Amino acid sequence: MTDPIADYLTRLRNAIMAKHRVVEVPASNLKKEMTKILFEKGYILNYKFIEDGPQGSIKIALKYDPITKQNAIKSLQRVSTPGLRQYAGYKDMPRVINGLGIAILSTSKGVMTDKEAAEQKIGGEVLAYVY
Repeated sequence: MTDPIADYLTRLRNAIMAKHRVVEVPASNLKKEMTKILFEKGYILNYKFIEDGPQGSIKIALKYDPITKQNAIKSLQRVSTPGLRQYAGYKDMPRVINGLGIAILSTSKGVMTDKEAAEQKIGGEVLAYVY
């Protein structure tokens, strides 16, 4: 697999389109941090790290509106790819839907959202847009 982050986002996107309640993805430290951010920002209902074998996996409970049955995640977009890395400084941080969505960044101080990176005045690689 050449792009595990794109695989992670695609598994989430496919589970949302199929209206699944739970999706299981192979774990890595970066994916764990991205999952924590999605949970903290209210895009997923819950998550659980399963340590089985050398790699382990992440079980993610997706969040749906009880009345309209719409998912909390409208779009997941991969920004930086292995072939074309996208970086942003803290002064030119990307704004997702005028601040309503989040951009997930990999910085020197760990994985964080665009707003957290701008507050700490650090830039990094823009991994994905979520709204």
